[in-house]
Amino acid sequence: MAAVGCAAVARPFTRCPAPFRRTGRQNAPAGRAVTVRAAEEEVLAATSTSYTAEAGQQAQPIAEIAAQSCCAPQADTAAAAGLPGIPPAGVTALLVSGALLAGYGIKKVFDTPSRAYDQNVGQEYDAWTEEGVLEYYWGEHIHLGYYSEEERQKGYKKKNFIQAKYDFVEEMLKWSGAANPATILDVGCGIGGTSRYLAAKFPQAQVKGITLSPNQVKRGTELAAERGLGNVKFQVMDALKMEFPDNSFDLVWACESGEHMPNKKAYVDEMVRVLKPGGTLVIATWCQREETPDNLFSESDKERLRFLYEEWAHPYFVSKEEYGRIMEGTERLDNVALADWTEPTIDSWRHSIWVGVWDPWIVVFKGPRIWYKTLREIVTLERMHRAFDDGLMEYGMMKATKKVA
Repeated sequence: MAAVGCAAVARPFTRCPAPFRRTGRQNAPAGRAVTVRAAEEEVLAATSTSYTAEAGQQAQPIAEIAAQSCCAPQADTAAAAGLPGIPPAGVTALLVSGALLAGYGIKKVFDTPSRAYDQNVGQEYDAWTEEGVLEYYWGEHIHLGYYSEEERQKGYKKKNFIQAKYDFVEEMLKWSGAANPATILDVGCGIGGTSRYLAAKFPQAQVKGITLSPNQVKRGTELAAERGLGNVKFQVMDALKMEFPDNSFDLVWACESGEHMPNKKAYVDEMVRVLKPGGTLVIATWCQREETPDNLFSESDKERLRFLYEEWAHPYFVSKEEYGRIMEGTERLDNVALADWTEPTIDSWRHSIWVGVWDPWIVVFKGPRIWYKTLREIVTLERMHRAFDDGLMEYGMMKATKKVA
């Protein structure tokens, strides 16, 4: 799930043509070392619903599996006994029809997104933080993990899921090129995992983390106190209207917060504004692929994206190339660079499902509301995996340095 973002007023999606356009990727990168046994695919398919007609031919939806497994034996029993005035064949037909209708209804529920963006990002993360399930499974870092090529060849389930997130932070820091920053801003800090990590790594630095969620500020502050970290502070603040003066930070860090931003240009502009001349801006975010005249989104693509927008309070996604155009358009950045980190991060989606399979008890004891909510999360995690796997989505990395006047 994306780190918390900061909301202002939603606006319609606009695309700005500019020099970064290229033909979008139509297939996932060749040679990806992701090995999924047949048994695993069967379990994952059973926890997800099909999002297109084509997908429906490849994986049987959970509703249909449930309907067949739990209702077919009853149909046999009832047919054998018969009902007054109805022949056994008629009873079977009625029960099968009822099961199909029930299955369709369940499928419809899981195919309909439930948390469309409505300036509700802070409230959603307040709820996730209070429930504790997300922190239990994902740890202090509410972002994807990093899996080396060697680890992917061995199988992602052999790696510690939480360690993968720490490795991601190290790889992102290394890629950014930032060296010994004295002031750091974590935009969309979640419960502050990265903020605390950077505060411990650079003890001479002052670190600020901002989020829209008061519950995340509270939890982040508690964890910082437990670790004895006095050089990190958290506060509720809108990333599109930051209260910091111009030229305040040596490093501006934004990991999986752009997804929730209703205005991507304002998001970048504000981060550039508070960045010191010579400072480093680094962004990691989920991106949809670049749409070009030769590679337009199909109706199926649009429907799949709509679900991914509206299930986890995302206004919309853009391509990494669009982020590059926005960054270049500020005319205040040098050395703008883009990268696609889909390969080293994609295993996180299914890994996060499996950690819940291995240790389901926190969910079990929380009751029916959390059962239902967790089942929806599993469905969405699998949809995310498929979107990144077939190239509809990409993991975008962007970095730059601010020009020195």
